[in-house]
Amino acid sequence: MKPLNASDIRGNWATLLIPINNDDSINYKALSAEIDTLVAMQVDGIYSNGTAGEFYNQTEEEFDAISRLLAGKCNAAGMPFQIGASHTSPVMARERVKRAAALQPGAIQVILPDWSSPSMPEVINYLKVLTEEAAPVPLVLYNPPHAKKRLSPEEFFQLKEAGINLVGCKTAGGDAHWYIAMKKWAPELSLFVPGHHLATGVSLGAHGAYSNVACIHPAAAQQWYNLMLTDLPKALQIEKGIQLFMSQYIQPFISTRGYSNQAADKLLAAIGGWANVGTRLRWPYNGIDEREVNILRPVAHELMEAFFSLTNELTLCKEL
Repeated sequence: MKPLNASDIRGNWATLLIPINNDDSINYKALSAEIDTLVAMQVDGIYSNGTAGEFYNQTEEEFDAISRLLAGKCNAAGMPFQIGASHTSPVMARERVKRAAALQPGAIQVILPDWSSPSMPEVINYLKVLTEEAAPVPLVLYNPPHAKKRLSPEEFFQLKEAGINLVGCKTAGGDAHWYIAMKKWAPELSLFVPGHHLATGVSLGAHGAYSNVACIHPAAAQQWYNLMLTDLPKALQIEKGIQLFMSQYIQPFISTRGYSNQAADKLLAAIGGWANVGTRLRWPYNGIDEREVNILRPVAHELMEAFFSLTNELTLCKEL
């Protein structure tokens, strides 16, 4: 597909969750069916190898297989897609970017070097090289809260001044002052924030989410984003139920029980019931026991009734 501009990167982008077999291998048949389901749900876009896609725990052969599968299906369907080419090793990230660019995604997602915190001159040098390797495909910077180097609005401006072809970023968001600063220093970027804060983010200037809410149900998340464009007060009301469920029933798995964000994302997908991805993470990380799904599913439907009511596709679940 053609390279995406910042104005093209909007809305509800769904992540690929990697189905893991009991022997820790990847279930490519299930992954293929998951992509087909996301395409059928007509989300704004699909991206691979974010945190929930367990990019940090793949061989290079697996990375290439996932990337080719996504590119082939999305190009055939006319579905916008991005390939996550992140790696904790800068050298390996550069090679992933080079191979991802050959598949002609709309954009390539990267993280900053993550073993020791890079200085801004090092960040600029790193992203300049990745920009050259990716050209003409632009970069999207995934800069999560746990990153060793979190960029300020002013530092995003420094990247632009350095000539780096960055069209978007995924961040934790911030308060109203942070949004004002981002509008001042990086108005050209597509700004994506956490899914469960998306309606509030849109009200302040965000453009979309690489969304944990899409993990719950991509079609409902798509309808919720569409609602933000036509009836933001109603979308904000729906957000309250989403945040209540997340804070009371999902966040404790992370904050008090020691599970990862990606474990929570797979649990959300199992609760939503739209794909048979399972809750297993790849060794050595622990997924959340699937028995939690039957406990939490009715709670989710009660607290997020308005969210689930946005679509009649709740029972869509392919045989994988």
